[in-house]
Amino acid sequence: MAGSGLPSDWEVRHSNSKNLPYYFNASTKESRWEPPEGTDTEALKAYMATHHSASQVRPVEASVNGAKEGKIRAAHLLVKHKDSRRPSSWREATITRSKDEATEIVKGHQAKIQSGQSSLGELAVTESDCSSARKKGDLGFFGQGEMQKEFEEAAFALKPGEVSNVVETASGVHLIER
Repeated sequence: MAGSGLPSDWEVRHSNSKNLPYYFNASTKESRWEPPEGTDTEALKAYMATHHSASQVRPVEASVNGAKEGKIRAAHLLVKHKDSRRPSSWREATITRSKDEATEIVKGHQAKIQSGQSSLGELAVTESDCSSARKKGDLGFFGQGEMQKEFEEAAFALKPGEVSNVVETASGVHLIER
């Protein structure tokens, strides 16, 4: 795909079941959620923001009365670091930043949100290391026991419309919006 930053024979496809883009090698028929080795991550980031942003993803349908009993809906922005559970993402095949660097990046995003310069959803599209970035960080509805403990506690403590402070989990460093 010209301009995508992907190595030869790789392309971006869209999963109908997960409503997310993934990477596919037309020669080997390999598919994966993370970018392949040899990807130009800056070119991929720009390509994904232009061609696979939240404005082109179908919205998740809510039930008639919104969430089911005991469930909440949240979005997040995740910045992974080298000690994260899986230190790779759609943005970078191998993440080498430290936990402190990831925290500083998240604090910078938090300042933009608090100042009104940007929203969490707008930033998540290009800055989040989670594949939910294409859905403006939307994780859909979830209940107790479905997310990592630290994430869940922070998300359930928020009122609708609120954004958390920095939250650390095994996945990395997050901002969460309920």
